[in-house]
Amino acid sequence: MAKRLILTSLLFVFVNVKCFAQCAMCKSVVESNLESGDTIGSGLNDGILFLMAMPYLAVFLFCLLFYFQNKKQKA
Repeated sequence: MAKRLILTSLLFVFVNVKCFAQCAMCKSVVESNLESGDTIGSGLNDGILFLMAMPYLAVFLFCLLFYFQNKKQKA
């Protein structure tokens, strides 16, 4: 059971699909703000990275809790 969970987790981590789903309106607004000297769009990349990291963190925590739960039951 644990091997299947690990293999499934690795499958989700290493298999990715390329998609170009950036909003054209958001991109143009951020680029125009940065060109005019505003700093409104400077934190946009940090927000994207934060949102990207959350699913990986959730899977890691789930696996960690699963591991400790199984370790507790076997003892």
